[in-house]
Parts: sequence; C-alpha cells; structure tokens
Amino acid sequence: MAYKVGMVSLGCAKNQVDGEVLMASLEKAGFQPVDDAAMADIAIVNTCGFIESAKKESIEEILELAQLKKEGKIKKLVVTGCLGERYQAEMHKELPELDAVIGIGANGDIARLLTQMMEEDQYVESFPDKSNMPLCGERVLTTPSYFAYVKIAEGCDNRCSYCAIPLIRGGYRSRTMESIEEECRALVADGAKELILIAQDTSRYGIDLYGEYSLAKLMRRLCAIEGLRWLRVLYCYPDSITDELLETMASEEKIVPYIDLPLQHASGKVLRAMNRRGDRQSLTALMERIREKVPGVVLRTTFITGFPGETEEDFTQLAEFAKDVQFERMGCFAYSQEEDTPAASLPDQVEEEVKEHRAEILMDRQMAIMEAQGLELVGQTLEVLVEGFDRYAECWFGRSYRDAPDIDGKVFFTTEGKRPRLGSFVKVTVTGCMDCDLTGELVE
Repeated sequence: MAYKVGMVSLGCAKNQVDGEVLMASLEKAGFQPVDDAAMADIAIVNTCGFIESAKKESIEEILELAQLKKEGKIKKLVVTGCLGERYQAEMHKELPELDAVIGIGANGDIARLLTQMMEEDQYVESFPDKSNMPLCGERVLTTPSYFAYVKIAEGCDNRCSYCAIPLIRGGYRSRTMESIEEECRALVADGAKELILIAQDTSRYGIDLYGEYSLAKLMRRLCAIEGLRWLRVLYCYPDSITDELLETMASEEKIVPYIDLPLQHASGKVLRAMNRRGDRQSLTALMERIREKVPGVVLRTTFITGFPGETEEDFTQLAEFAKDVQFERMGCFAYSQEEDTPAASLPDQVEEEVKEHRAEILMDRQMAIMEAQGLELVGQTLEVLVEGFDRYAECWFGRSYRDAPDIDGKVFFTTEGKRPRLGSFVKVTVTGCMDCDLTGELVE
C-alpha cells in the first residue's frame, strides 16, 4: 500500500528546503505525496524551534493535526525539523499524540522510519548525530516553478549569545561547489529563473572546505548557467563581506544588487554582549563601503530590541543608526529569551512591554523611510518578475530585484488588458507607492 503523506513546513526557507528533500525521498521510496497534510495518511509537521513565537506556531499546528487524527481523518502524526531536534526528551512526553519524532540527523532515513512506524504500529523516534543530515538531495519543490531556494551550507559557527541554532543544527558545513552547481543547473532546466542562495551564514561559505570565503567564486560559477536570470543571496554576516564579494556582485549582471545582512544592533556594548563584533561606527563604514562598491544596492537588515542590558541610550544609538543608514528593507524583533543560550542567563533582562515598544518604534520609522524611498522611484522603469493577478485590486503583481519573496513587498501594475505570463519578466514604470508596495503600469 502506498501511504499518502503530506507536510506542513514552518519557519525559514532553509527548513522549507529540508522539507522538500524529505518529501522527495519519501516519494522515491513509494509514499504518495499530497499537497494537504489534512488529507494524508501520515501528516508531517516540519517544525521551527528558533524563538518562542516559532515554537508556539509549531505546537499549534501539531495540535490542530492531532485533532484530525483523533477524528480519524489522518492516521499518523510525525514531527521533523528544529523543534523535535531541540527538545528530544520532551516531545513525546508533552505531546503524546505524536507517532514519530525524527531528528535532523535522521532525515536521510525518514522513509525507513515511517515504514517501521506504519508496519509495526508503534511510536518511533531517532536522533543520530546532526552531522548525518544530508546537505542536499532531490526535492519536491514547494515554490512556484520560476524561483527556488538553494541551501549552500548547514549549521553555524558564529555562536551569537542569543541564538540556539548551533545547539539545534550543529557546526558550519558547506556543500561542495560541484553539488551546488549541479542542483542549480537542474533547477534552471526545470524552469527556475531566480535562484536564492541561503544558509545560516552565506558569506562564510567555503571556509571549511576551501580554507577561504568562497561565496564570490560560487556565484561567478553559477552566473555561467544559461537560462538563469536572477541570482540572489540571503543571510550574510557583516564580518565576512569581502571586497571580492562586492566586486563580483557589481560586475555580474545576473546577481541582483541586494544584500540581506542581519546586523542585530548598532551599540558596541550590546553587540559585544551578543558575542558579535563591531559598533555603530564600523557598521556605518561597512554600509558606506557596500553602497560605494555596488551601485543601486538594496540593503536589508534585521534588528533585535530589548536584548539584556539594552538601555535607552543603546536603543537611541540603534534608532539613530537606522535613520542615518536609511535601509531599503528592515525587520525588527523583540528579543526572545531562549533557554540554553548564554544570553538567557544574563542580568538586566528587559521587560516584554519595553522590548515590544522599541521594536514598534523602529518599524514605524522604517515604514516611513520605505514609503519615501518608494515615492522617489516614481517615473523609473523596473524589471518585474510576474507572480500573479490580484482579482480584488484588478491588477497584476510581481517583484523587482528590490524584493525577495515572502519577506519584502510587491509591485502592483496595470496592463490595459494584456495578460503577462506567470514567471515572465516585464518592464513596469512606477507611478506610486502604497503601504510600501510600488504601483505602476506595464511598459509596451
């Protein structure tokens, strides 16, 4: 019997890629993938366990599917991903509805484990060493055909004091350039126009395999793939932004001038407590260097407010830094006190209300910055990747190079009755900005 299996994948794009690899391995082993986990024999929740809000979302999804299991609509409920890996001892005890908990080191063995679960009708768990996790493999893509994420490394060595990722995912492990290029060529052959490189720290890529930062070399190699239109990189780390990387971004036409660079703070005191390097002066200099070397670059960052010991003076430094730099894209999160991280036991924990209020202040100011930047684009013509039609607004929408999928905005545009093809590139003249999304008209 071919068991139907469906997955709900939560959290970041890196976890999404892991889920796509898991589903491909199950399909290859004879399981039947279905789009809706609620319609499957086996429902898998590919969980996120990074911060408290993500853990809550994962647990809520598990409980919703557990109710369907109780009603007889699904047969088995399985957890994979970060939450299961992080809380190995607690999962089955706290969530007895689960039929299997599979750690990331067992991802390559998932077909055998689920077969055992079904045939023996008993609870299964497996937590081998994290280093056993496959770094690549065939995938059942869950993104539209015209773009795909490509994970170039696993784990992290940065040891930021607030972050549980090294505990969950282990040390940094790069894939070989050959395996990445092979995957990218296959994705482009299947219709992908945009490839997005991801890892916990993409700019560290290759240091473990080749003894040097190798992201620039990898990107140049990928730019040679015929049919690839856009190459984007997310999750860079400020310490490893080399001149070679910036010069490559500026010189290679296929690399979109967009850098995602989570800075987390600007106060030197707070950054040291986070076990990160730099201060407001050095980070300002880095932003200036990036903008000088990569014309038209879009800078995206994220900040954490309310880190233990953050004073009003520290927050003011951060707010002034964000105002001075005028980031094109920014996210801001209130600090989440994560057990087993060094920051969790630091003194001077900031009240929840203060953390949230500071994050709101930064985001309100950022929205105003983005609105003003959008209005400055009026009259310019942008290349837009067509993603769909909004039947309520009665217009088409897509993304320019300025926007990464899921985290940034859209370009909404009218076409005077023309029907552009999904996944195609069109020229759009910007006519306005609404809630930080651009509006425009299709150019003949």
